[in-house]
Amino acid sequence: MDYRFIKEICDKHGAHCTENEPLAPYTSFKIGGPCPIMAKPNGAGCLSELIKALNSKKAPFRVMGRGSNLLISDKGTDVPVILISSDMGGISFDGEQIVCGAGAALTAVCNAALDRSLTGMEFAYGIPGSAGGALYMNAGAYGGEMKDVVQSCTYIDEVGEQRTLPASRMDLSYRHSFFSGKPFIITEITLSLRQGDKEQIQAKMHDLMQKRRDKQPLDYPSAGSTFKRPEGDFAGRLIEAAGLRGFTVGGAAVSEKHCGFVINKGNATFGDVKNLIYIIKQKVKETSGKDLSCEVIIWE
Repeated sequence: MDYRFIKEICDKHGAHCTENEPLAPYTSFKIGGPCPIMAKPNGAGCLSELIKALNSKKAPFRVMGRGSNLLISDKGTDVPVILISSDMGGISFDGEQIVCGAGAALTAVCNAALDRSLTGMEFAYGIPGSAGGALYMNAGAYGGEMKDVVQSCTYIDEVGEQRTLPASRMDLSYRHSFFSGKPFIITEITLSLRQGDKEQIQAKMHDLMQKRRDKQPLDYPSAGSTFKRPEGDFAGRLIEAAGLRGFTVGGAAVSEKHCGFVINKGNATFGDVKNLIYIIKQKVKETSGKDLSCEVIIWE
């Protein structure tokens, strides 16, 4: 298909657009082949026009954010990719509320809250994702999650229209939201925080970051926790009990530091990671009788 119309829309809005773009640099796994064209919308208007144009031409496409929960085939994808990046990552304040673009890095949002002495977002400090991606999967850690702080959001629906949704209708639960599995794109989020003590907020952020460094293999590319937490247990414990600590397939390995992480030890391929995930699921089923559900999104 001729994708010149995508570049024309991006040019009209002053947005970036590139052809034959490798996707590996946009993922925390550092794995993934190219896409034919990547559009980086710089606002809801640009994004809405792109969606409407793609729909009118019945052209399939994919959407990605910071790629921190994504495994992409070495072949890449043969459809356009819309990247919700820092070009849609503005952050502003309204009293104790933060209004952030979906492309804003969570760490940037946390630091912005710290600057205003607003508490409530400390749990997200160090999570390597975007605000939009975090809401999409109701990201959480250390006793906090997005449902604790989100008030509302705006999104583009499947036909390119902009809509608003209050938190009460987001169906937020463990690693799930109203948006899960739907063709909607979050564009902006309003977070409701509260006034706190700046030194205490900063101390908590530093404490949680140190816990991440102590317990997680941050020195290697990964997509964070590979599996969802099984009811009444922990994926890492089940994987270790199955004798898989340090187990490798090609360049992919079960982290010795935290068995819940599959890491790229160097030049891991899509197939390496996918095969290792399969082996882990099979071994855990054999040893514990429990089924692990993959948290990482896979683009074949």
